[in-house]
Amino acid sequence: MDSHHDDGRRLTFWISAWLPVALAIGLIAIESTPYFGADRTNGPLRWLYESLFGPVGNARWGQVHLVIRKSGHFVGYGIIGLTWLRAWRMTLPRSGFVLDGTLALIGTALVASADEYHQTWLPNRTGTAWDVLLDCCGAIALQLVFYVFLRLSARKRLAVL
Repeated sequence: MDSHHDDGRRLTFWISAWLPVALAIGLIAIESTPYFGADRTNGPLRWLYESLFGPVGNARWGQVHLVIRKSGHFVGYGIIGLTWLRAWRMTLPRSGFVLDGTLALIGTALVASADEYHQTWLPNRTGTAWDVLLDCCGAIALQLVFYVFLRLSARKRLAVL
């Protein structure tokens, strides 16, 4: 096998491992703009909610809107945590789940912290340490779900043998 082909495979590997992380960070950068502040998501999310569940009063809508936005943090950063986990598992194949998960959590926390810090500079956004904590909880929760899935699927494979 020539070295050019080997180099191409290595590049493909690195792109495959880390491109999802880069895309996830890019998505956060887009969402961390004034266009995705609560004042801008209020109308579209209310329309969607009311289309699915019917009319809601203003006081109740404020609570629902907050839950939707915070759920977005939890799930979104949970998924980002999984992209980091996947990349580390591919990059360090023998390192073990605890190290990969820890590195994934650190990456997620750094992105969340940078995102929240950036939001402190925007007129219609607020950056809070609580959101970073929520983001990290989402990453931990989805990593744990993935870990349980791995354990259960390993048992099923062993049972078949």
